[in-house]
Amino acid sequence: MLPSGLTLMAPAAIPSPPVAEWQVGPLPIRAYALCIIAGIVLALWIGNRRWLARGGQPGEVVDVAVWAVPFGIVGARLYHVATDWETYFAAGGDPAKALQIWEGGLGIWGGIAFGVLGGWIAARRRGIPFPPLADALAPGIVLAQAVGRLGNWFNQELFGRPTDLPWGLRIDAGKRPEQFADVETFHPTFLYEALWCVLVALVLVWADRRFRMGHGRVFALYVAIYTAGRAYIETFRIDPARELWGLRFNVWTSIVLLAGAVVYIAVSARVRPGREELRVRQASPSLSGVEPPT
Repeated sequence: MLPSGLTLMAPAAIPSPPVAEWQVGPLPIRAYALCIIAGIVLALWIGNRRWLARGGQPGEVVDVAVWAVPFGIVGARLYHVATDWETYFAAGGDPAKALQIWEGGLGIWGGIAFGVLGGWIAARRRGIPFPPLADALAPGIVLAQAVGRLGNWFNQELFGRPTDLPWGLRIDAGKRPEQFADVETFHPTFLYEALWCVLVALVLVWADRRFRMGHGRVFALYVAIYTAGRAYIETFRIDPARELWGLRFNVWTSIVLLAGAVVYIAVSARVRPGREELRVRQASPSLSGVEPPT
């Protein structure tokens, strides 16, 4: 019991961080970048453990990441700029801001598409079978997304419509849209998506163990489950976005990818049931400079 005269009070809202950047000498350290880097490190650690458990060789995940990570970052920025080009290239826009990635603005589907392309190129050069590698990496990738979403919290961006719920997110006056200048708390869509990503990762690990999924189906399941949640979370967001037939473009992207992933899982499970066994491969030169053990 609480002492007499004391009451337990829940916070009225989730506070936003007061700063998103720290100056260390001449070097600015931005929270958004730290979250992205932390997510990448987490994804590599989890992916490497899962890849070794599947029979892969040490150093291979790092080799693939050398290509996949920069490809993914470039693709994520290109997707964001392409879907919000008016901010940068329309009348009154600032084209130079298209390069200011530290201010936020990474489109996940551009990142996944280009990251997969970069990873596929690296895997092909190294002689690594790509579908089982993608399956091994999938849970780590979606957890990296969860960590990366914390960067949106620091930047006070991509929040949802106004709410008076106890977990509403308090946004500084200078960060609020003009039409909501007098509103203080909004749906923390960054938190909704981060929690959804954690749940997706848990489901992937469980499904992979329970059904011994292979041939890219774990990665496809990641796409399917994530897009289902993302399509719903998008309906909360109020930041400017391109729309098509009354829905945000990201909602349509999620719907198309969800359908494609489900079809792939169904066809793949029928054509190639079970999990592929990795064959012992002759070691090829490392692309990252880290040679595999002999």
